[in-house]
Amino acid sequence: MESTNVLELFSDSARLQIRLTAPLEQRYENGDVIYTKGVSVTFYAKDKSVVNTLTAHYGKLEQTKNLFTMRGDVRVANVPEQQKLFTEELFYDRNKQVIYTDSAMFVRVETLTERLTGYGLKANQNFSSYRITRPEGVFAIDQSVAP
Repeated sequence: MESTNVLELFSDSARLQIRLTAPLEQRYENGDVIYTKGVSVTFYAKDKSVVNTLTAHYGKLEQTKNLFTMRGDVRVANVPEQQKLFTEELFYDRNKQVIYTDSAMFVRVETLTERLTGYGLKANQNFSSYRITRPEGVFAIDQSVAP
């Protein structure tokens, strides 16, 4: 089945949790869904405010695993924390509510005061807490906190 200008809302107990939009969606017999012309996912907090957004040029949902694969100029933006993530491939596990990359995938995280780079990332679904597996670059250290 193929649909255009898709808008899907995911809720729990009548509370909006996720909003997905895509210009084109292709659904297959096994339940998998492919978004070949891009996809945008918005996550909401309990108070209905936007927590973060996830966009990519391509997306795939493996229904049996409840796993999204996002590729091509993948961007995650945490609105309250004002953090942004940039990478080329990202996975979103809806069951575990985590986003992550392969350990060899380059990632860049930007905050109001820092630009962090490295390889591999694991974060909670709202991107308020994350860990870069192999960080690289120059990092600022707060001397008042250092041992």
